[in-house]
Amino acid sequence: MRLQHTSQFTKIILIVEFILVAYLLYALTTNVYKSYRLDLHIKRFEDENARIIDENLKKSTDFQYYTSSQYIDKIAKQNFGLVNPGEEIIVLPAEELTVSSEGDLAKQEIGDVDVAGLSNPQKWWKFFFDR
Repeated sequence: MRLQHTSQFTKIILIVEFILVAYLLYALTTNVYKSYRLDLHIKRFEDENARIIDENLKKSTDFQYYTSSQYIDKIAKQNFGLVNPGEEIIVLPAEELTVSSEGDLAKQEIGDVDVAGLSNPQKWWKFFFDR
């Protein structure tokens, strides 16, 4: 009889242990999943921080450039006609560009060959290879 009572007690202990192991596995998997999600958030924030640092660095260098005396001098020369002592201004006259019409383009000649009736690839072929 005592043997039968011990086996019932052993069965109850085994069932409790299995339930405890199942609970521990559940707790472990939920913690691993939470850790994984947290790592994803940390990675995303680190990437965003790196992007912000790069953007701040670029803006800092832009600020230094735009507040430099070279930039201010350049803008003053472009917009207000500033001339520093010892500098000379050379003004080049604006040339009028004549734009020919499509009819004039069709009558162009490459070398001695009339290209009016040729397709574009044929014109390029003659330009490069028929000289």
